[in-house]
Amino acid sequence: MIDLLFYIFSGLMIFGALVMILSPNAVNSAMCMIVTLVATAGLFVLLEAYFLAILQVLVYAGAVMVLFLFIIMLLDVDKEKASSFKNKTITSFAVLISFLLLVVLTYNTFMGSALPAFELSPLSDAFDANKGLMFSSEAKSFGYLLFTKYMLPFQVIGFLLLIAMVGVIVISKKSRNS
Repeated sequence: MIDLLFYIFSGLMIFGALVMILSPNAVNSAMCMIVTLVATAGLFVLLEAYFLAILQVLVYAGAVMVLFLFIIMLLDVDKEKASSFKNKTITSFAVLISFLLLVVLTYNTFMGSALPAFELSPLSDAFDANKGLMFSSEAKSFGYLLFTKYMLPFQVIGFLLLIAMVGVIVISKKSRNS
């Protein structure tokens, strides 16, 4: 049953991401991104990471996507009838870079040396070597690990969200020529 749910959530996540990327309408893309984020939360539930699943739904699918939808709707996104040479060049460059990144990541993944072997342990077993304390709650141990061992990925995700918000504002900005 868990395998079936994994295939359903991962298929829904991939489908939502593809429709999000390929949709010409910004509002439909944002709605498909919400579907993708909720499917990701479903995968977190299957991994028994309930705290991450709740954070995924509340923070990303809830607050951040509502912010994106408000920005898109308030700035009145219109489809451009004729795209300029500059937009086509930037799009072509972005597609090329994305494809090269996909090739490099796929190569590194299947070569086996890119992913370190690690042992899964429950978050409640987080141990503070300096103080010799075991944390009592999962949220506290998750926060400790997040702001010590996983600080760099946490900051990178925050920076990516900032880039995404700036991108939404730039894309949805009205042209001053009309």
